[in-house]
Amino acid sequence: MTTENRPPYAGTRAPKLTEVPAFTDHIATGWGDEPVPATPVDGAAAAAASHRLRLSERFPGETIVVSAGTAPVRNDDNSYLFRADSDFVWLTGCQVEGAILVMTARPGGHDAHLYLPPPFRPGETGFFANALHGELWVGASPGLREWAEALQITVEPVTALDELSGLKGALASESVSEALVSEHGLERSDSLGRQLSRLRMVKDAWEIGQMRFAVDATVEGFAEVVREIPRAVRDGLGERWLQGTFDRYARTVGNGVGYTTIVGSGPHAPVLHWVRCDGPVLADAALLLDMGVEANSLYTADVTRTIPASGTFSVEQRRVHDLVEKAHRAGMAQIRPGTEYLDFHFAAMEVVAQGLHDWGLLPVSVDEALSPQGQHHRRYLACGIGHHLGLDVHDCSHAEFEDYQGAELEPGVVMTVEPGLYFHANDLTVPPELRGIGVRLEDDLLVTETGAEVLSDALPIDAAGIETWTRSHLHGSEQPR
Repeated sequence: MTTENRPPYAGTRAPKLTEVPAFTDHIATGWGDEPVPATPVDGAAAAAASHRLRLSERFPGETIVVSAGTAPVRNDDNSYLFRADSDFVWLTGCQVEGAILVMTARPGGHDAHLYLPPPFRPGETGFFANALHGELWVGASPGLREWAEALQITVEPVTALDELSGLKGALASESVSEALVSEHGLERSDSLGRQLSRLRMVKDAWEIGQMRFAVDATVEGFAEVVREIPRAVRDGLGERWLQGTFDRYARTVGNGVGYTTIVGSGPHAPVLHWVRCDGPVLADAALLLDMGVEANSLYTADVTRTIPASGTFSVEQRRVHDLVEKAHRAGMAQIRPGTEYLDFHFAAMEVVAQGLHDWGLLPVSVDEALSPQGQHHRRYLACGIGHHLGLDVHDCSHAEFEDYQGAELEPGVVMTVEPGLYFHANDLTVPPELRGIGVRLEDDLLVTETGAEVLSDALPIDAAGIETWTRSHLHGSEQPR
């Protein structure tokens, strides 16, 4: 083929094909029309409508703009898999990339309009030229009418925002693009993010149902991982095989993982965020698994267990685990209505500090270690003891200190309790037999009217129970499933 006769573009992308009339005419015809329904998670639309009413009450007379956001670039022209902004999902039940919610103030409340980028259908140039919304690239997609019917909200094309007047001074969430803020004279609002976090702290019945699903699925995901331990050890597949096992499972039963899966064997277990997972699974080591399934509604679980890869803890591993369990139980006992948010943190820390002192690992008294000027025990537990849980693994992060840390717990709050001890392999302040041992226990708790429900209680927390549970799954790991 001569240079003169080559087609206008020969790569994987085809923008210059728009300049070839024969091609554009041919690709515009001969396609069947099969509308695709919008399928938000059951109950999401009604829950979102209720959430908008709650937000409306906090901002009378203010117009509000919240965006789903767009996927960040991974490399060159490849983006990460899109995951919608949590505030946007809470308010709409929609997970369309580039979507924007506008809540326009009116007497007594707000009118909600959802602006979506419509998919490019056959006959439109974008059908083959737009890799983000062209159906030739991404497959058939629901249209604006389908989303309006599914969500019971007014839906318009996102281009209609260009002609929309009266947005100057509207409150914009963090997810709204700088271009939109500048174009319409919106005002970034810390108060909007703070109030959304405060509202999201207390889950309604639908949200709690979603979190129950996420936690139950996560528990089964733990079992799937444990079944693969013998193979990971025997075949040298290592931590990453176990990480991939859980990730594949989470992507199958839900949207994926709620955060990057942590699998730490032996000396990697003390590393708080060991997400590289590029080490071996040691047959005689403790294995720390911090994992959570994110449901299709985007609500996530966050559960951690430290298990013996062999099925039996060593004396030293069990010694550390027993102290962490004691701290864990002390922390969970403080999760109930009327207690202050940080009570569980202090209760668990007191147990940890006393235990480390009894082992001779603190250079000061327990009281001095626990004092604001001390904190010596935090060398082995530098992170906090828990956090809110919901659409984000560290939920409601835009709330201010006084919004929750000095406030009392109330029914509907979902949170984690996760004490641990982390003795790094190169930490010369601990005896050699403890170096390289990391133990964390983490459960997800729902505050009820009378106390708390441990949503993740299908997994044992005591060392003997964990050994029995682990061996029951290791034993069946070679059986066909």
